[in-house]
Amino acid sequence: MVKHVRVSAFVVALAVLAGSCGSSTPARPPAPPAGSAGFPVTAGTLTLEEKPTRIVVLAPSATEMLFAIGAGEQVEAVDDNSTYPAEAPRSALSGFQPSAEAIAGHEPDLVVISNDLNQIVDQLGTLRIPVYLAPPARTLDDSYTQITELGRLTGHTAEAADVVTRMKDDIAKIVADTPQRQDKPTYYYELDQALYSVTGQTFIGELFGRLGLVNVADAVESSQVNGGYPQLSAEFLLQADPDLIFLADTKCCGQTPDTVKARPGWSGITAVRTNRVVPLDDDIASRWGPRVVDLVRTIADAAGEVR
Repeated sequence: MVKHVRVSAFVVALAVLAGSCGSSTPARPPAPPAGSAGFPVTAGTLTLEEKPTRIVVLAPSATEMLFAIGAGEQVEAVDDNSTYPAEAPRSALSGFQPSAEAIAGHEPDLVVISNDLNQIVDQLGTLRIPVYLAPPARTLDDSYTQITELGRLTGHTAEAADVVTRMKDDIAKIVADTPQRQDKPTYYYELDQALYSVTGQTFIGELFGRLGLVNVADAVESSQVNGGYPQLSAEFLLQADPDLIFLADTKCCGQTPDTVKARPGWSGITAVRTNRVVPLDDDIASRWGPRVVDLVRTIADAAGEVR
């Protein structure tokens, strides 16, 4: 549940200061900063007059995108969940409980978020801090769009185009090299031990669909889909008997092929019995940045083992 917080007196003071600083008119226009050629630029609804040099990122996927396109040196701070790449300047900032005060303390000229929690967009807007919203991708095209727009906003348009092209080419090759079978293998994708999963209509589901796999969660009644993330039951999964199980809860929850096998009744599931329980890197499995190619490759390798 989203908790709305009150803007503190400190933030209000900063807003007043920002407003007063912007009210005076200089005698002559300031010289454009170095490296700002090509600006202003617009991406979505956001327009930046100058190239940002102090970016704060509260979205792990966006952090990976920015470093992949060569904008890492412009990143001032990232949130506590941005674990990749190693050189990303991690901080105590939270993407789940964003604080306008803490963000403003880094003096950013661009903030990148994936969710407007705590009404952070409005709070930062009061401070005249530009915000780019990169919501969770629903399709691969959404991911490509965000990479492209971040490239435009940071002055790395060409580099972003190269990243997108490589991703498309790599995924296309993986898909082309994966045998398409008439009897498509089925899979269960585990988000946590409460048996929350994804349907084929989600970003993750699209990746599996491209590789010709069938999601057992798609058989759940529409009233239980919960926005594409249904909670399944052990009884449902035992009956569905998937050919493959993918664990996206290895880091968070310590799940392994052995812990799955130890669950009551699960040793008889085809995926468990044939040793096709695939542990995933939680971070890669939950993000929609350039490393999605690694996830597609892992899925394809596992699918190729099904006979």
